[in-house]
Amino acid sequence: MRSTLAGPRVLLRRLREVMAEPINAQERLDKIVVLIAANVVAEVCSVYILRADGVLELYATEGLNRDAVHKTSLKVGEGLVGLIAADARPLNLPNAQAHPAFAYRPETGEEAYNSFLGVPILRAGRTLGVLVVQNQSHRTYFEDEVEALQTTAMVIAEMVAAGELEAIVQQGTKLDMSRPMHFQGVALSDGVGLGHVVLHEPRVVVTNLIAEDATVELERLERAINRLRISLDDLLNSGDMAPSGEHRDVLEAYRMFAHDRGWIRKIEEAINNGLTAEAAVEKVQSDTRARMMRQTDPYLRERLHDLDDLAHRLIRELMGRQQGPISESLPQDAVIVARNMGAAELLDYGRDRIRAVALEEGGPTSHVTIVARALGIAAVGLADNLVSLAESGDAVIVDGESGQVHLRPAPDIENAYAEKVRFRARRQAQYRRLRNKPAVTRDGAKLSLQLNAGLLVDLPAVTESGADGVGLFRTELQFMVASSFPRMSVQTDYYRQVLEASEGRPVTFRTLDIGGDKVLPYLRAIQEENPAMGWRAIRFGLDRPGVLRTQIRALLRAAAGRDLKIMFPMVSEVDEFRRAKGVVEREIAHLTRHGYALPERLQLGVMIEVPSLLYQLDELYSLVDFASIGSNDLFQFFNAVDRGNTRVAGRFDTMSPAFLRALKEIVDTAARHDTPVTLCGEIAGRPLEAMALAALGYTNLSMSPSALGPVKAMVRALDLARLKETVLPLLDAPGDLRSLRPTLRAFAQETDVPF
Repeated sequence: MRSTLAGPRVLLRRLREVMAEPINAQERLDKIVVLIAANVVAEVCSVYILRADGVLELYATEGLNRDAVHKTSLKVGEGLVGLIAADARPLNLPNAQAHPAFAYRPETGEEAYNSFLGVPILRAGRTLGVLVVQNQSHRTYFEDEVEALQTTAMVIAEMVAAGELEAIVQQGTKLDMSRPMHFQGVALSDGVGLGHVVLHEPRVVVTNLIAEDATVELERLERAINRLRISLDDLLNSGDMAPSGEHRDVLEAYRMFAHDRGWIRKIEEAINNGLTAEAAVEKVQSDTRARMMRQTDPYLRERLHDLDDLAHRLIRELMGRQQGPISESLPQDAVIVARNMGAAELLDYGRDRIRAVALEEGGPTSHVTIVARALGIAAVGLADNLVSLAESGDAVIVDGESGQVHLRPAPDIENAYAEKVRFRARRQAQYRRLRNKPAVTRDGAKLSLQLNAGLLVDLPAVTESGADGVGLFRTELQFMVASSFPRMSVQTDYYRQVLEASEGRPVTFRTLDIGGDKVLPYLRAIQEENPAMGWRAIRFGLDRPGVLRTQIRALLRAAAGRDLKIMFPMVSEVDEFRRAKGVVEREIAHLTRHGYALPERLQLGVMIEVPSLLYQLDELYSLVDFASIGSNDLFQFFNAVDRGNTRVAGRFDTMSPAFLRALKEIVDTAARHDTPVTLCGEIAGRPLEAMALAALGYTNLSMSPSALGPVKAMVRALDLARLKETVLPLLDAPGDLRSLRPTLRAFAQETDVPF
């Protein structure tokens, strides 16, 4: 028996005419089911749309009782229609009533029909409904008929996604596309953000689905695939590419998929059935995503991300779209949603419009998290599948305290969070009242609380928060947001503004710390197998002395007549500090010869973040004027745990006795040499961890602006002597104690210390 289909392209041409008619959504759906029934020569064609409550509602039918429209429904998994929605794959049956999942609905009058073909209505792999045809005769539908229904389902999916069906939703119900969704992730940056979704790398929305000429579309596909393959080959053959490593494995996987004939053949078949090239890519990928999302194998799920990225690249090639956000078009309450992103990419958006960041990946100590904290932006990571389920413009709430993300929140959730924001504002007002009060414990111990900063926009917080100064100024952020390498005059003016904005408070400038995940867009990136421990920070500066000398000279000139503190990052041996100090001395000699004014007082220090320095402390402290601890990297290297790797980033605790013993050794040795030490990593900004640091002997802490109030409130309520009696004996106590966190929490609760 031959297929009864009039021809896929004929059907699609008629569908396009229906979509262009100025009619309402119900009339359009009614015309679509009539058109499909006529072209497939089926007695019945029906459309079921998935509601927010997990129920499939009959929205249109040709052949069944039309009075059943909007009255008949099945749960996902119930009946043949529910089975298709649950499995997200077609079902083709010559005798539907014999199938064990068949569910009879008397109001529809479908008992007379035997053959059944149903396909899911998919968008980005997400099921939005089911499209069904039925006949009285016992028959199996042909492949081109299945393809025709799948293509029609794409058209209906775009109607749903565009909100066209909202006008005919029955009172008291919502469609699944508007269903509130909750994601439990990991809190990365404190705060609560209410706003609307901005996808960091937005899916290109394919609106032109139906092709005029299949030959033209096949030629477009071939050209786009060739461009895609060439771009991948160029990346792999580039002299910048390391010969091995995970980055290369990913690109090799991309190249393998880009040359896969099975993948391309499926796209070509969809084009021959009447789709445009970009719609064909989207259809094949949506089918693949729906199938692979049912897999539990993490390897297969990871390959899904590869295929997604490759499909999006190919669609962009076809449509001539460039990746990347357009900052000017952001809403005033933007919530950035991404799989992951770099620190510089976040800075591209502009602080004044961002309410929060939500990531599918990301870790507590990744650089994008650090920048989000520095800017006071709420952030959540490890929110699985958020990118696929969010649409640009969706309402969203990001809770940086609990790690929750609420997509399309219900009114009661939105009202509750609005009240939470008001409560936080009142609490911040309480912290502001502490602004001019000293950070002194109940038993008289004085702590110095400073801020971490990296942009001029951060500096007003020094005065507003009552901070004692800037314990860490990340100079690389200026370089990361610039379109070209900043000239010395630009750097000099910038550093002078920083010193002026600090209003006489001390500022510790960290020299350029690039490499790893902090890449300057105008410098050729060097691919390394392990960039976190590669050519970065002081290693880069000493190997590129022109860059380091320019920055040192700019700092010296900017601080003329003022105090200046310069700190070198990622120092792993004392000789690196000696060499860096030599650069400073040569620049001082140069400026002196040419009659430039110098800083009134100059102090040079190092950032302790490489464990090898723990065995050089006496020699180091005899040379430096001060030291700072970068606890993020020190903890990472101490435990051999990649802070950006979400599988292991939470495996170890910063409050483990082993790590705390290392921190105590650093501060105790500094005390013997009378060398000031500041801890400026992320743990300084968390009240519970700051308690532990105070017990170890740290009196100088530097943190993000939003953390200073809570830490100061903790300090002023703390009995430090009693805390030391509780904590210090545990550092060397035998046993299997993995973390002092429970002990610290119990102490805080018992003594009414806010944490």
